[in-house]
Formats: sequence, C-alpha cells, structure tokens
Amino acid sequence: MLKGIPDIIGSDLLKALADTGHGDLIVIADHFYPPYSKSPHAVSIQAKGTNAPEMLDAILTLVPLDVEYEKQPIWYIVPDADSGIVMENSPVWDRVREIVKAQGYDPACIGTLERKQFYEKAKDASITVCTSETQPYGCIILQKGVM
Repeated sequence: MLKGIPDIIGSDLLKALADTGHGDLIVIADHFYPPYSKSPHAVSIQAKGTNAPEMLDAILTLVPLDVEYEKQPIWYIVPDADSGIVMENSPVWDRVREIVKAQGYDPACIGTLERKQFYEKAKDASITVCTSETQPYGCIILQKGVM
C-alpha cells in the first residue's frame, strides 16, 4: 500500500507512469477510442468505471505537465473543422479547464486538436488510459514535464 496515490490509479498505471519521462505523451481516452490502432506503441491501461476528467485529476496529482518546454502541454480533442459538427462547449472540456487550474496551472496551457490532428499526435503516446467516458470528444493528451 502506498500513501497519496489516488484510488483510481491502479498498479499497472502507476508503473506505466513511473516508466515515462520528460516529453512523453499520455492519452486519456474516452470509451470509444481505439487504443491499438490510434496509439499502437503505447501501453494500454484499462481504467473502466472512471471518466476522463477524474483520470486527468488523478494523473496530475502524480505527473507534472511540461510547461517549461511546451506552450500547451495538454490538449483535448475537438471535431474536425470540415466535419459539420459544431460544438461550442462540452462538460469534459469545462472540467479539464477547472482541473488544470485547481492543479496550479494556467488554463492557457490547454490546447485543442481537431480529431485527425489528435489521432496523429496520439500515435506517439507512451500510455493510453482507457476510461468509461461517454461524452463526445472526451479524449485528452498530456505531455509529461519535469519536477
């Protein structure tokens, strides 16, 4: 048993997070994300029963964002401009901004990536955490920083 580890961070995820280093990407995936085809080299961790914002909050208690070297070290997925889908806001996006601020970061460090761009960036992920998030466009990528 370890102290200070959020309950939703299981031992597999804890080890995977410990094995990452500066600049590594972590995908927090929604329920519909295909981890093996979109992040084929990543360790895929099942975290069913949690949603994406809960997992983001838990991970940020352990992992720093790369704010020293990256203007926006956290991104959430948005619809492609040519998709015909218009989303002004999302409960997931709102919570991401709240959590990032509560964790001590400036919300300006959050970026957005259109779906195709998100999938392209996710190809380089080290970890994919598969949640039960069912809100549309509920995926997030973090870039790990240094202490």
